[in-house]
Amino acid sequence: MKALEPVRLTSLSSCAGCAAKLSHTMLADVLKRLGRTHSAGKNVLVDASKFDDAGVYQLRPDVALVQTVDFFTPIVDDPFAFGQIAATNALSDVYAMGGRPITALNLLGVPADKIGPDAIARILKGGAAKTSEAACALIGGHTIKTLEPIYGLSVTGTVHPKKMLTNARARPGDLLVLTKPLGTGIITTAIKRGLASPALQSRVTQVMTRLNTPGADLAEAGLVQCATDVTGFGLTGHLGNILRASGVRAEINIAAVPAIAPQVAALIDQGCVPGGTANNLQAAEGWVDWGDLSASRRVLMADAQTSGPLLLCVSRKKLSDVLAVLKSHRPLAAAVIGEIKRGTPRILMR
Repeated sequence: MKALEPVRLTSLSSCAGCAAKLSHTMLADVLKRLGRTHSAGKNVLVDASKFDDAGVYQLRPDVALVQTVDFFTPIVDDPFAFGQIAATNALSDVYAMGGRPITALNLLGVPADKIGPDAIARILKGGAAKTSEAACALIGGHTIKTLEPIYGLSVTGTVHPKKMLTNARARPGDLLVLTKPLGTGIITTAIKRGLASPALQSRVTQVMTRLNTPGADLAEAGLVQCATDVTGFGLTGHLGNILRASGVRAEINIAAVPAIAPQVAALIDQGCVPGGTANNLQAAEGWVDWGDLSASRRVLMADAQTSGPLLLCVSRKKLSDVLAVLKSHRPLAAAVIGEIKRGTPRILMR
């Protein structure tokens, strides 16, 4: 077989990471047209109707399966790092439900005339490194030839049915806690355009490869009941899902929301705004009161995250215990960014 020249993975993708998702508006329309895809059995605890992070199916009184699948196009150029990020992102959906991943399957598509066996193996090794870190057995997978590279995982986890996290249990008075800083969509767009320094590339990769394992610990300790992970629909979109599923509203303290690096604002001014983020901004007009928030901060709030943070709804009396658990995981951020309020589902930026 003729050896292929090394290629920048991001040059092969038209959109990167979770910004490659269908827009929130289009997906909602598709699901509405699709309707229910399963019989209404009592064993189905969570399905797609609430836009939650994964499906949950109860097997026994004390055990339920958490099932998810996630894959996307390259968001960085290094094949190993791409594999790590894609796997971390897929595993996050299980942690966001309070579960622990137990098995995973690879999902890989590549343009075989442009990416050779060595790069393919490095992508898969990156994924395997993160499933190993998560104590999750990687037991197989499937590959096809595609025009653009895609990689991710189908993951199965377990959770106690009475301790699972969902996006439908936010209560007035809950505090909103974010576990990672925002800005991956902006920075990875800058990477694709050659505008991100090596230090900034290293920093964003560190953020995207950090497992969201605290979700399982917090659920098992009974410290949190409502959570989601912030990915392709941005903070505004995923918080919006919580508000609609729970029938509440939220106030966000803009100054408390952390960004990955100070350079994020300058990159936004240079036009490093992925298409997925632009779609999120448009969709957010339906449920966000922006106040006098600047254009660049609006972009950050709606930025399409890849392997983003957990967003936790935490009762005030449990906040110190939750922050202690997060601290034990050496968090990249553990910021209290707002509060759940009574009212119709809207986000108020303050």
